[in-house]
Amino acid sequence: MDHKKEWGRAKNKLVDAIKELGFPEELGVQIAKQLGSPKAMERMMAYLYNVKPGSAELIVDEMLAICSDIARWKDKKESEEANARYNDILNKGF
Repeated sequence: MDHKKEWGRAKNKLVDAIKELGFPEELGVQIAKQLGSPKAMERMMAYLYNVKPGSAELIVDEMLAICSDIARWKDKKESEEANARYNDILNKGF
């Protein structure tokens, strides 16, 4: 599937889920932009459906937690790749 289409579908579902909880559409649009990926938006939707937060602050807090987890995962992967390259240099030389 085209990445833009996948992103658009995930964004629309997230916006709908946020609107169903009584929040403005623009909140959903901004949350989707911040999360950035369909997988992150799916994680947010799971939170919305299971917790049914009663305030925009709770939704934003969860978005920030998801973004933080993603950043931590990316940092870990970058560190692992750098370590692998370093070990390769140690083992094989330049």
